[in-house]
Amino acid sequence: MRTSTDFSPLYRSFIGFDHLAGLIDKASRADKQSSYPPYNVELLAEDRYRVTMAIAGFAEEELDIESKQNTLIVTGTKAGNVDKTERKFLHQGIAERNFERKFQLGDHVKVIGAFMEHGLLHIDLEREIPEALKPRKIAINGKSLLQQSNSEVGS
Repeated sequence: MRTSTDFSPLYRSFIGFDHLAGLIDKASRADKQSSYPPYNVELLAEDRYRVTMAIAGFAEEELDIESKQNTLIVTGTKAGNVDKTERKFLHQGIAERNFERKFQLGDHVKVIGAFMEHGLLHIDLEREIPEALKPRKIAINGKSLLQQSNSEVGS
């Protein structure tokens, strides 16, 4: 039996956080993606990340990486092998199936590069916070700006 969670208190209490509540709601839904291919997410530095996916058997031209609307989508499409009829497997443990893996990215996170090495796909990400959103120090002066402008008008 599945119980659903009501997130309406979040919408009432936190103005401007409806996007966050929507993400929580989306994550709690039953439609989970498959676990193929396996992946790691690493923190390389304060604002740098790396997603590493185990994609043995895929060539670079069979992979597609796309970033749109805070979502990173990695798609692998295996081309039909002509020589597969000639090969006889006693055991086939390396998956050769198509896949699509989606990662939800945080605000201001962008893909800066990707490379393949030893059957692993590495995707480097970086968070770049715009200058207008970075914290800034506010100086404390003896008078408010209104008091300063009134004293300048009076002189």
